[in-house]
Amino acid sequence: MARKPSRADDQLAQLRPESPRRARLEVQFDEPTLLGALFGQFDANLVQIENRLGVYIAARGNRIQIEGPEEAVARARDVLKGMYQRLEQGHQLDSGAVESLIVMSSEPTLEGIITGSHDAPPIMIRTRKKTIVPRSAVQIDYMRALGSKDMIFALGPAGTGKTYLAVAQAVQQLITGSVQRLILSRPAVEAGERLGFLPGDMKEKVDPYLRPIYDALYDCMPPEQVERRIASGEIEIAPIAFMRGRTLADAFVILDEAQNTTQAQMKMFLTRFGQNSRMVICGDPRQVDIPGGDAQSGLADAVRRLEGVEGIGVVRFTSADVVRHPIVGRIVEAYEGKDA
Repeated sequence: MARKPSRADDQLAQLRPESPRRARLEVQFDEPTLLGALFGQFDANLVQIENRLGVYIAARGNRIQIEGPEEAVARARDVLKGMYQRLEQGHQLDSGAVESLIVMSSEPTLEGIITGSHDAPPIMIRTRKKTIVPRSAVQIDYMRALGSKDMIFALGPAGTGKTYLAVAQAVQQLITGSVQRLILSRPAVEAGERLGFLPGDMKEKVDPYLRPIYDALYDCMPPEQVERRIASGEIEIAPIAFMRGRTLADAFVILDEAQNTTQAQMKMFLTRFGQNSRMVICGDPRQVDIPGGDAQSGLADAVRRLEGVEGIGVVRFTSADVVRHPIVGRIVEAYEGKDA
């Protein structure tokens, strides 16, 4: 004989969280030649979406069925549509691009990011080697600022695309003739160690400090063009000490690792700004390596003084915007939580 539910059972049922509503829907894609890249090798892209969103995906020809919790199914549909639209626009699709779409699927503007609205084109940066689209919600704001502000402060942890996107925008403007040269700089400060004496000429001495900038350049331009433009002076890479006394006109200027400038260095650098120029200052305020720490950092001081000034933009990234690998975001979160 079945037990009659008690009042305690009713109270317990009220305390239990309701199971999410289940849903099933089908998405159809018209261009069969794109389906191989859409699904990925051995359906790796579909498996990635399944694992991240907790849905089940079945592909039958050019139709894809998605089943799972209602909200997750809707997000999976948006991710698949975003992937397909990227392929239609000629972009490559790797696990990092899929991951970025999954992260952005929680944003209500995902479709607008990919396709562009009726009165605005898609947000992207075109270079000789690739077309770059935003991989996080804050990257959208950053890429818009790169195209509209005279001076931008990009703040946040490693792996969020601060320097990479700035270099990509600089390369695009050099290629189109909007600026005549690129000037890429950073302070020559070691991160917690001393390299000691470095052999070679001045370029060979400072190259180890500037390697991340070189890497971004080579990713946006063919190596032979990078070397040719460096030799001709169109691309100049130098430590911040070389900026004193100059006026940087008709140039796209990037200062990387700006948290390791002193307040005097930062003031000197910012006042080099010339006609028809754009300046991007990138740094992580939580990774100051100079003596005196945060109190002496020129980046924090400059943002405090200049935020809100006309023509100057400030974009702040967090661990949620890390696009290198999901584990990098978790590492940043762990360290930020420990320091808090």
